[in-house]
Amino acid sequence: MSLSNSLGISLLILTSLTACDRLGLPDPARDAAVRESDARATGSACRHAGRAIEDCYALNPDASRAAVYAGWKDMNDYMRENKIDVVKPELTKSEASAKGEETHASASASAKAEK
Repeated sequence: MSLSNSLGISLLILTSLTACDRLGLPDPARDAAVRESDARATGSACRHAGRAIEDCYALNPDASRAAVYAGWKDMNDYMRENKIDVVKPELTKSEASAKGEETHASASASAKAEK
């Protein structure tokens, strides 16, 4: 086998492996990174809304506490440096869940219509 053949085969294998996410194969590292960034965003949003870190933990029990705290702390530092005030949430939890259900129902109807 020549060098160009083995290089071509190697290139073909690498190209095939880059499409694994399109095949729906699980990628634990990517999933962990997504959960981490979601938890950090949750912590940031909690701090921006003026919630105590303990309330944030209670409202998001499935999120990583360390990542939630890191996001909360980053937002706290950012808000202090830039003198940003807390933005109180206007929706209550029941209103937010009702809106979420409406969004879910319309998304389900759209998905059924597309099929």
